[in-house]
Amino acid sequence: MADRAIRPFTGWPPEALDWFRGLEVNNSRAWFQEHRSTYDDAVRGPLESLLAEVADEFGDGKVARPNRDTRFSADKSPYKLQIYATIPHPGGGWYVQLREEGLFAGGGLYAPESRQLGSLRAAIADDRAGAQLESVIARLRSDRLELMVDGALKTAPRGFSVDHPRIALLRLRHLAAGVQYEPARWLHTARAKDRVVAAWRAVRPLLDWCAAQMPEARRQPS
Repeated sequence: MADRAIRPFTGWPPEALDWFRGLEVNNSRAWFQEHRSTYDDAVRGPLESLLAEVADEFGDGKVARPNRDTRFSADKSPYKLQIYATIPHPGGGWYVQLREEGLFAGGGLYAPESRQLGSLRAAIADDRAGAQLESVIARLRSDRLELMVDGALKTAPRGFSVDHPRIALLRLRHLAAGVQYEPARWLHTARAKDRVVAAWRAVRPLLDWCAAQMPEARRQPS
């Protein structure tokens, strides 16, 4: 976190969303530097405050840099149109993101390595572990969290039948879930932390399930 006093979390003020709108219109270093104080105080500062307040329960988080990696992109805009933070977990991690469109909170294992993905698919195919995952996902959906299905295979992965009862899960490239909130008054108050904490608590069983299926994760501390 930044080397400055961490204030109590009171939500993101309305000027945080205004800041993202301005950046989208003028994504340049000059504009960013001119409005750096708003970024520090209204955008990044509240996120750092939130992370500090939940650290005892979830662990230490890290706020991503605002700069985009433009080396291999046709889009040379220097700054991201969102701010986000992650907290590691042996089964992946927790994630929170703010952008003009609102707040996203969730977690899981996103874009795992091929060996990790192989371990997860073997567990999904297993009758016992697969049934446990189905139960976890049912609870997630009851808490309004949805699985991330981007990049899912259109057919069965190698070694698995298209008729497998959990084929939809076997096709996934990630085992992660989250909830998207549109901007509302609560976003500008301390109640925003309650939304994030609720989503992170709901997704913890998914993180624990993922960690239990990967021997390399089980050797790491939580």
